[in-house]
Amino acid sequence: MNQLDSNPESRMWAMLAHLSALSGFVIPFGNIIGPLVIWLVKRDEMSFVDDQAKEALNFNISMAIYGLISAVLIVIAVGFLMLAVLGIAWLVLSILAAVKANEGTAYRYPLTLRLIK
Repeated sequence: MNQLDSNPESRMWAMLAHLSALSGFVIPFGNIIGPLVIWLVKRDEMSFVDDQAKEALNFNISMAIYGLISAVLIVIAVGFLMLAVLGIAWLVLSILAAVKANEGTAYRYPLTLRLIK
């Protein structure tokens, strides 16, 4: 799905849905709460925001699951490397998605479990 949106307001909210995940650096579970709040508030008003906020939410839930798995694997030392790669990928992909959403292009994160439909 390569949805395009020309409405500046919906592009802004979609970008904020992706960037709100970065609040996870400051607030526990902020990476999930931020996109969830934006999705719940704006999903009925703007279809582009509905799509992108769900995408951000699914990605951040997936990253939390992958992070838990990596934390368990610290026992065999490979988890340290996995956590580092996961953290860098999470940051880069979140920013890339925000830029694409601001351009009005729907972004699909790789390796994302589509839990919220």
